[in-house]
Amino acid sequence: MTLNASHISLENIYSPEDLKKVRAQDLPILAEQLRRFLYETLNKTGGHFAAGLGVVELTLALHYVFKTPEDKIIWDVGHQAYPHKILTERQSLLHTIRQKDGLAPFPVREESPYDVFGVGHSSTSISAACGMAQANQLLGKKDKVIAVIGDGAMTAGMAFEALNHAGDLKTNMLVILNDNDMSISGNVGALSNYFARILSSKMYTSMKQNSKRVLSRIPPVWEFARKTESHLKGMIAPGTLFEELGWNYLGPVDGHDIPTLLKTLSNLKALPGPQLLHVITQKGKGYPLAEQDPIKYHAVNKGFYRSSTGCSQPASSASPSTEKSMPSYSDIFGAWLCEMAEKDDRIVGITPAMCEGSGMVNFKEKFPNRYFDVGIAEQHSVTFAAGLACENIKPVVAIYSTFLQRAYDQLIHDVALQNLPVLFALDRAGLVGDGPTHSGSFDLSFLRCIPNMIIMAPSDANECRHMLYTGIVANGPSAVRYPRGSSHWVELDKELKALPLGKGEIKRQGKHIAILSFGSLLQTALEVGDALNTTVVNMRFVKPLDEALILKLAETHSTIVTLEENVVIGGAGQGVSACLNQHGLNVKIINLGLPDYFISHGDPKLLLASCGLDKNSIIHRIMQEETCQKVVSTVNS
Repeated sequence: MTLNASHISLENIYSPEDLKKVRAQDLPILAEQLRRFLYETLNKTGGHFAAGLGVVELTLALHYVFKTPEDKIIWDVGHQAYPHKILTERQSLLHTIRQKDGLAPFPVREESPYDVFGVGHSSTSISAACGMAQANQLLGKKDKVIAVIGDGAMTAGMAFEALNHAGDLKTNMLVILNDNDMSISGNVGALSNYFARILSSKMYTSMKQNSKRVLSRIPPVWEFARKTESHLKGMIAPGTLFEELGWNYLGPVDGHDIPTLLKTLSNLKALPGPQLLHVITQKGKGYPLAEQDPIKYHAVNKGFYRSSTGCSQPASSASPSTEKSMPSYSDIFGAWLCEMAEKDDRIVGITPAMCEGSGMVNFKEKFPNRYFDVGIAEQHSVTFAAGLACENIKPVVAIYSTFLQRAYDQLIHDVALQNLPVLFALDRAGLVGDGPTHSGSFDLSFLRCIPNMIIMAPSDANECRHMLYTGIVANGPSAVRYPRGSSHWVELDKELKALPLGKGEIKRQGKHIAILSFGSLLQTALEVGDALNTTVVNMRFVKPLDEALILKLAETHSTIVTLEENVVIGGAGQGVSACLNQHGLNVKIINLGLPDYFISHGDPKLLLASCGLDKNSIIHRIMQEETCQKVVSTVNS
C-alpha cells in the first residue's frame, strides 16, 4: 500500500519497509518532519546535531532505494547517523541517546542489525566496506555495501589507503562522499546533477563497455578515447584523483535534491565495480543558526532550541550558580598555549581537526602562522611535530587521548625513539560520556611502556598549567593528560614553574592506609582520606614514578591504595605494584581504576560510580579488605 501525502507521518515510519510505502514525490514532506523530530528530541537530550541535519535527504534516499539491512550502509563519521537510527526501528528511543543504557551516539553493532559496523573514530568506513564487499564476493552473495564518508573524514590517510586497495580489487561497492564543506568542495547545480545521472545510467555504461571492447583492439585509439573521456569529465567534475585510483566517479550532485538522489542511486545500484558518488550537502541544513555556524552546532546541549520561536537559548534556564567556576581544561590549555607563544616564537600548535574541542581558537587567531590543523590525520600530526622538533621548533600536539591511539607507531618510532622534545596535550582523558570510542581509558597504559616519555596527570587546572610548562621545557617527549570539563575552583598562579620531575606531594597525613592518586580523582581521594583517616598523596607523575616516596610510605603504612581514571591493566597503579615487588616489600596494595571491559555511554559521574571510583565505592572496597577492616576498626576505636 502506498501512502498519499495527507497520511504521511514520521510516527508511522518504524522501519525502512514502512518508508518504502511513501510515494517518492512525498519524501520531502517526510524530510521536514524528520528535521523537526531532531530539533524537538535533541532539545530535551542534547547530542550531535548539525551533521545529522545535513544528511536527512540522503538517509531517506538510501533506505528507500536499497534493501537494508541486507544491503549494508556504513556511516562515517558516526555522528551523521541520527536520522539513520530514527528510520531503523529506534525512533521511539531517540530520547535516550547518550544516556546510560540508552541509544549510543554512534552506530553500534550490538544495538541494531542496521548498524553493520561500529564507528566512533572517523575514516574507517571505506576499509570496512571493502572487507564486507570482498566477503560478499567470496561467499557468492549479491548484497550491496555502501560507505557514507564525510564531515572531514576523507582527509585521513586511511581513507585513501582503502580507496587505493578497493580500486585495485575492483570490488563491487559504493562510496558516497558527503561533502559538507568540511572535506572537498566542488561545483553543484543542474549541469552536474544531469551529468551524474547520465554517467550512472545503463545506456552510458553499455556504450562505454562496447566502445572499450571495439577500440581496445586498436590500443592508440582506445588510449586517446580514454584520456578524452577523463579530460571531459574533469572539466565538469573534480573526480580525476578517484578515477586514477580505479573508481568510477560520479557527481557532484545536490544532496538535498531527493529526485536526483533516487535516480542516481537506483542507477548505481546496478553498476559493478567500485563506484564513488560525490554528494554536496549543507551541514545544519534546515536550522538557520546551524547553517551559519555548523561547528558551534556540531553538538548541542539540551535546551538549545525554543520551539515557539525556532531560535537558540542557553543550555539551561536555571538561575546562575553563585559558586565560582573554572574554565574547562581545554580553555586552560588554550590560554596557556597563547601565553607561552607570546614569550617564545618557536612554539607552534598542532591539532588533527580538533581546534574548537581542544581550546585552540584564540591561538589560531593570534598566531595563524604557528597554528597547524592537519585534518583528521593523527599519524601525520605526530610525525609532522617530530620534524619540527628536529629543527629546534617547540611543537605542542593538542589531541584527544582516544585519538592518540591512532598514531601509536609514530609516537614510538618518530618521537620517543629519537627522544625529540614534543609535548602532547591529551584532552578528554578518562570517561567522557560518549562511550568507549571517545573515552581516554588507555593512555597511561600505552604511554608507560615507551622509553623516554614523561607522563603527567594534573589534579586541578593550576597544576595542569605547571605541568604543561614542565613538558615544554623538558628535553624530550612528554604528555600531560587531563579530563573533559573543569576542575574544582582553584586560584591560578601568575608565574609558571617547572615541577621537579617524578616528585609527588603528600596532601593529607593519616595512618595505616595511603591513597596514591594519579590525576583527576584527587578530590575523591581526599574525601575518602577524611572518612578513613588515611594518608593521601598527589602523585602528579606517572613516569618517572616517585619511587622514593612510594618506598617511604610502604615502610610506614600497612596498605597502599592506587587511584586512577585509566584501566587498571598496565596503568599507574601496576607501576606502583612493580616498584614494591622489585624491592621485595610485603605491603598490601589495592589498585583501583577502570575495569577490564569497554564502558558504555552515559553521565560520567554515574559511570565512575558504576566502576567503583566514587567516594562510597572506594570506602567500601577498602573496608572489604580484611586487614584494612581491622586497621580502620582500631583507628575508629
